[in-house]
Amino acid sequence: MSPPGGVEMRADVPVYDLSLIRGLWEVRVKKYRHKQKKEQERIEKSALARIDQQWQYRIHCKALKSSEVNLLHHYLQRSTLPDIQLHTGNTTHLTRPTQLPEEQSRLIFQLDGDKWMDFPKELQWMTYMREWHVRGTRICRLPEYLPLFSELTVLELPKNALGELPAEIGKLSSLKELNVSYNRLSRVPPELGDCENLERLELTGNRNLSELPFELSGLKKLVHLDIAENRFASIPICTLRMSSLQLLDMSNNQLTDLPEDMDRLEQLVSLFIHKNKLSYLPHCLTRISTLKMIVVSGDELNSIPTKLCSNPDIKFIRLYDNPARKKEEEEKKKKKTKEKQRKTWRGEEEEVKDSRDKEFMQAYIDCLKERDSVPYSTTKVSISCLL
Repeated sequence: MSPPGGVEMRADVPVYDLSLIRGLWEVRVKKYRHKQKKEQERIEKSALARIDQQWQYRIHCKALKSSEVNLLHHYLQRSTLPDIQLHTGNTTHLTRPTQLPEEQSRLIFQLDGDKWMDFPKELQWMTYMREWHVRGTRICRLPEYLPLFSELTVLELPKNALGELPAEIGKLSSLKELNVSYNRLSRVPPELGDCENLERLELTGNRNLSELPFELSGLKKLVHLDIAENRFASIPICTLRMSSLQLLDMSNNQLTDLPEDMDRLEQLVSLFIHKNKLSYLPHCLTRISTLKMIVVSGDELNSIPTKLCSNPDIKFIRLYDNPARKKEEEEKKKKKTKEKQRKTWRGEEEEVKDSRDKEFMQAYIDCLKERDSVPYSTTKVSISCLL
């Protein structure tokens, strides 16, 4: 519509380069996040956090009996001694073991039993602990005070009910071993890549896990990676950038092929890729000079580099399912289906079976390691039990 008098009005609108605006915005966002991070670090290092912790400790002591308070004081005052060990069963208690040899002196927290649904409150005051061994509980999340355990080197949490790993796990800079097998994880936090000293990572049997964040490429000291019994359709990109990796277990996933740049794993010694849907193995595996053992399923495999089979330095193991027993196994599975439905939501029976499979494979491999070379017939062996 024209204004009165029939004179058209025009407005000149300046047009900017949107990429410049986006760049400025990203810089501001980055500065803001950096400022937030610095503020959080300042609060964590301030006296207020320590004062709050002391008050929480006093409140906790009020709820304890005098004998329990004295025992707790006794251990906190000796937190620097290398022979203190906390053993926790279905009831929380503290015991001091006999003097251990210097090379075996460790600070260990242990928790076992399905009666546990949360970590004991006493644990938050014992930040001198070096190892956590928590197994077979109904605990579904890690405590908020986990970052306080800055000296933690081993975190063993298999067969619990953990639904996620907190981002704060990246603050455990001394962590060397992490085992969260047979839990309920569907993702791994990118912050885990900040644990640069991590040497062993086990994520077996989480079922819904199908990818790893690219940030895990920063785990340059990782030697052992076990992500078997999950839903990986391909080898994670970050895995190929773990330059120190010596053992990779991706058995019982949904792999259909292997990447052509597998030879980037220049230190790889053992590769477990059985119980997948592989029809061939890439030629790049022959270029990994350190490779000593490969375990595959031979039922669908029809193309293998000759060098892998003929190399006497490589134990090449092909596992076959026994067709004669498949029908029997299927009938047994149908009968057991109803029984499994009556089991608790933790799926204990299935986890036990999975762990037995792993134990069988380990025993079989240990037996092979004792030999100088593998007879050719072992590459044709048919394993009757369904691995």
